[in-house]
Amino acid sequence: MRKEFKTIAESQVTISELMLPSHSNFNGKIHGGYVLSLLDQIAFACASKHSEVYCVTASVDTVDFLNPIEIGELVTMKASVNFVGSSSMLIGIRVEAENIQTGKVKHCNSSYFTMVAKDSEGKSVKVPGLILKTSDDIRRFAKSIKRYDNKKMRRQEFHETDFVSEEHLHIVETYNVKIEQ
Repeated sequence: MRKEFKTIAESQVTISELMLPSHSNFNGKIHGGYVLSLLDQIAFACASKHSEVYCVTASVDTVDFLNPIEIGELVTMKASVNFVGSSSMLIGIRVEAENIQTGKVKHCNSSYFTMVAKDSEGKSVKVPGLILKTSDDIRRFAKSIKRYDNKKMRRQEFHETDFVSEEHLHIVETYNVKIEQ
């Protein structure tokens, strides 16, 4: 029987993986696309653990690459449910890389994935609510509400904008583009 509410700790997921040369780009750093794939996997695991059903990625709200990840570093990703709606969850992910020879740890990435719980027929299903226990839990939840509201405003603004009006063509022309009609 699914719980009506869960603590954040009940759904947290941590994974670690050694970064290999096959994960690198042409500059010898770990490829951002590989990191994105790992982020999607841990977001899925965390959301599915919380909802106890299959989950899909609805959006990637933010991916901030802060520091490069080197070949040979141990990457640890920590995922938590920061916010829940009726069927959606905002998963916050922190990525750290450790030089396993020196023990030095650096924060490499912070990401926010919106995941949606689905039943076997692909319909959205209700997810358990969150039990907030710490001031960090409350802070993350409140920041997630703000992030969600900002995303709704951006979506509304995008859909309401006429991108071919004279005003917008003038704005676009201030950039390094050439418009041919």
